[in-house]
Amino acid sequence: MDYAQLIQKTIDFIDDHITEKISVDDLAKIAGFSTYHFYRVFHSFMNVSVMEYVTRRKLQYALYDLNRGKKVIDIATEYGFETHAGFTKAFKKCFGYPPNLYRIHTPVNLPQRMYVQKIKQNKTGGIIMQPKILKKDAFKVVGYKFNTTLRNNAHTRDIPSFWHECGVEGNNYESRLYDSQHPPRHGEYGICVNTNVDTDEFSYIFGVEVTSFDKATEEMYQLEVPAATYAVFTTPAVEDTNFVESIQGTWKYILEEWFPGSGYEIDDDKLDFEFYDERCHPWEYEKMCMEIYVPVKLKK
Repeated sequence: MDYAQLIQKTIDFIDDHITEKISVDDLAKIAGFSTYHFYRVFHSFMNVSVMEYVTRRKLQYALYDLNRGKKVIDIATEYGFETHAGFTKAFKKCFGYPPNLYRIHTPVNLPQRMYVQKIKQNKTGGIIMQPKILKKDAFKVVGYKFNTTLRNNAHTRDIPSFWHECGVEGNNYESRLYDSQHPPRHGEYGICVNTNVDTDEFSYIFGVEVTSFDKATEEMYQLEVPAATYAVFTTPAVEDTNFVESIQGTWKYILEEWFPGSGYEIDDDKLDFEFYDERCHPWEYEKMCMEIYVPVKLKK
């Protein structure tokens, strides 16, 4: 059995005993290595220390249970965290962003199994999405707002429905915005704001960029997006039927694969957003893509 298979045995053991206390010594025995040698081999394969990996997996499983409606105190006790605040602090320290960002942007299922061979492939070129890091000045957005919630993953159904409502088959908000606001460039923004970590509620904005709020009507939402440094990801170009799936997959890549080893963390004082321009028009392009802007700062 080669080293990759032995490390695979240990990461499978971690998932299968995720609520138990797991030590480096226990995992080294499973792999058949001395503790010191296992520590070095594990890091070479997984690019993270053993116990940091164990903590990361516990947080991912705890987040899944949180989304299923289990009580925070019960989850905290089961996975070794004392409070909701402690869980949030540990999550952000581990991943570089708060759990709500993950819950908003990726459908929460059981954490995917980790496979050493896939990780090796990623190290040798399997990862194809590398972001542009750029600074963007503050800008204004005028649009329409609706409220939704993370509970029962309602937002994963509500947001696509709202986009449909914004089109010609719904309230035609998109045409209203272009006709009344005359944005300086074509493109629609999707932005999450007003997140309440206690109630799991937040607002979603569908809007366009404007030079001023002078033409905004009472029914329209006005938002000043602050200047920030962004990691900008372009989704893979896919056919119309796979477009939503490609966006969700890109968010999962950003949060589960890119952030942990990027050297960046989320800039909490700024806003992340999605930007959809002409490349999203199936009548113009055979394959579609869009951009995801994530505000970042270097980890201290």
